[in-house]
Amino acid sequence: MPRRRPGRVRGGVPRHRTPDARPVIGAIDGLSSHALADIARLERTRNYLRPGDVTAAVRLWKDYVHRPERVLWQDYEWGNVHWYCCGSPLEARALLDTVTQALPPRSARELRRMISRADAVWNQPSPPYET
Repeated sequence: MPRRRPGRVRGGVPRHRTPDARPVIGAIDGLSSHALADIARLERTRNYLRPGDVTAAVRLWKDYVHRPERVLWQDYEWGNVHWYCCGSPLEARALLDTVTQALPPRSARELRRMISRADAVWNQPSPPYET
């Protein structure tokens, strides 16, 4: 009796991924595979997270703190209309705080260390003003 090829058997099996799912593994540089697995598990089990939300929040916060100071001041004074479509970095930072509280201690420590590096850039004093 001939057997069916494995590709034909698996061909009809639906994948369990949603179309908007983004991969998490390797997306956050500097985190161990254990921490990335914990983040992926958290994103699957919490109803306030989707796959890739933590990665997007880290990227958004890092990009925001490395912007020029004049742009940050304009955002503070007048707001930024692009935050409605692209996400608010301040909300992303709040999400990262929530995620670090929900993660196991070891993974939370790694994520906090990465966030603290970006926060250090955010809290740097501005260069002296020359008149």
